[in-house]
Amino acid sequence: MEDREIKDLEKTLEQIWEIARNFGLDPFPTRFEIVPATVMYEIGSYALPGRYSHWTFGKAYHRMKTMYDFGLSRIYEVVINTNPSYGFLLETNSPVQNKLVMAHVLGHVDFFKNNAYFSKTNRRMVESVSTHAGRMSEYEFKYGRKRVERFLDAVLSVEEHIDPNFFIRREQSPPREDDERKGADEQKKRPPAGRYDDLWNIGQQSAESDDSGIEGQPPRGERLPEKDLIYYVMRNSPALEDWQRDVMAMVREEMEYFVPQMQTKTMNEGWASFHHARIMRELDLPDNELLEFADLHSGVVSPQKGQLNPYYLGYKIFEDIERRWDNPTEDERRDFGRKAGEGRAKIFEVRELESDVSFLRNYLTEELCEELDLYVFELVDDEEWTVTEKSWERVRDQLVANLTNFGFPYIVVADGDYEGRRELYLKHSYEGAELDSSYARKVLEHVHTLWGRPVHLETIVDDERIRMHYDGEDHDED
Repeated sequence: MEDREIKDLEKTLEQIWEIARNFGLDPFPTRFEIVPATVMYEIGSYALPGRYSHWTFGKAYHRMKTMYDFGLSRIYEVVINTNPSYGFLLETNSPVQNKLVMAHVLGHVDFFKNNAYFSKTNRRMVESVSTHAGRMSEYEFKYGRKRVERFLDAVLSVEEHIDPNFFIRREQSPPREDDERKGADEQKKRPPAGRYDDLWNIGQQSAESDDSGIEGQPPRGERLPEKDLIYYVMRNSPALEDWQRDVMAMVREEMEYFVPQMQTKTMNEGWASFHHARIMRELDLPDNELLEFADLHSGVVSPQKGQLNPYYLGYKIFEDIERRWDNPTEDERRDFGRKAGEGRAKIFEVRELESDVSFLRNYLTEELCEELDLYVFELVDDEEWTVTEKSWERVRDQLVANLTNFGFPYIVVADGDYEGRRELYLKHSYEGAELDSSYARKVLEHVHTLWGRPVHLETIVDDERIRMHYDGEDHDED
């Protein structure tokens, strides 16, 4: 990209920032970088720059890069949720594409900063994953790359099974030598003990406790049933070495960072799309750029055949919320005390408080379902896909059900000492969708790697309760 184009882009970014602020957006400071496709797809596949290496990231990279090389798909932007935030622009983007992307990114960054589900996000996660990568490299050197990779295979097979509401202070990994030295130095710096120290330290002790909640109860992570499979196994596995517990802690910390993004995918993309449209319309674009923008925008927020486009769904719901709160009906004025012109305030309230589940449950209306032509379709008799439901309430409920637990099976640890043999007993909370048996058996093998003892999984198949077992050599069912 030529210097003149970069200067024009910088000037436009100042305008976009000012327009975004006038619309009420409050993003973190955002740094944009123009990068080649190789860098863009590396960041996209690893999800964060500087992350540890694993073959699954390389597989994702080659798939994305191949699709790009053959003109089948393209990533226009990547944004990192940190403070300051980072936006990456593809160097082959046209000027209009980059303008739209910058406006879109500022919508995302405003959402990252102000949505309640991101309030506990580690805003320095880039530095954290770099530290994790260094520790992973140390373990690969010390214990062998193949051994670390096989262990990571096992951990990543269950990385989604954490508890998104489990945000308490805890020791996740064994102390390292440099941590011990740092602790000793800090101990030397502390002032001498005073007669009221027991009072001043009450608040600190309470914050640093494991928050068992009830006196006499075991701490969180020891009570059963436990949804946070990663944390429970990390704390209680009889087979793990200290370095393996540390690896699990790192994977869990990174997964915890991604949880809010998984909880708000539709809202986040809808919010960014809603505002990139408003911002771009405020720019003084020449006719040819205005036409290009209209074509790009329609491609972003248009329905897709065979799947639901989160950009489109979120965008339409936010538009509908603003319209309905700007122009309430007589019944809404009487029953809810709504006043005309409250649409802008309402969408900012929704942006701050909701997740995808509550967003769809509360704001996907019958009229929207009809306008968007939403329906439920299923594979009938293992032969063909058939529309099975068009009732808007059933459609809404199915969408919400698909988002619950991020669409993954809800698995809990039911017993860590099954029949007194230190065996792990897992239970599937069945809600109408059966597990893929072959996939479940493979995951049980990985869980056995983590637990080191036989593992069992209770689930429902063909309306009958079964238990799957794996003892390290053979699979069995009863």
